Amino acid sequence: MPIDPDFQKKRKIVEEHKGHKVWGPVEPPKKLGIHGTNVAVDWDICVGDGECIDNCPVSLYDWAETLGHPTSDKKSDPVEEQDCIQCLACETLCPMQAIKITPP
Repeated sequence: MPIDPDFQKKRKIVEEHKGHKVWGPVEPPKKLGIHGTNVAVDWDICVGDGECIDNCPVSLYDWAETLGHPTSDKKSDPVEEQDCIQCLACETLCPMQAIKITPP
């Protein structure tokens, strides 16, 4: 199931992580929420294949360890989300459709 495109209306911000917002619920290690707002990655469905990291022309993603999460022990983290150029490469290439790009 892909990231909910309406997550900003349905979820609440529960914390901040490396300069971006985290949308709950968050109950580690099983539920990790959605990281980012304009560049949002649903950590609960991300399988950590790295397509977004490898293909982002402005290198806005970094790896984050998520030990014990059922889908993978690492996730794509939008640490430089403010640098997004809206090319949609990451959103298009994500095999799990775990990324949603929303213009600021």
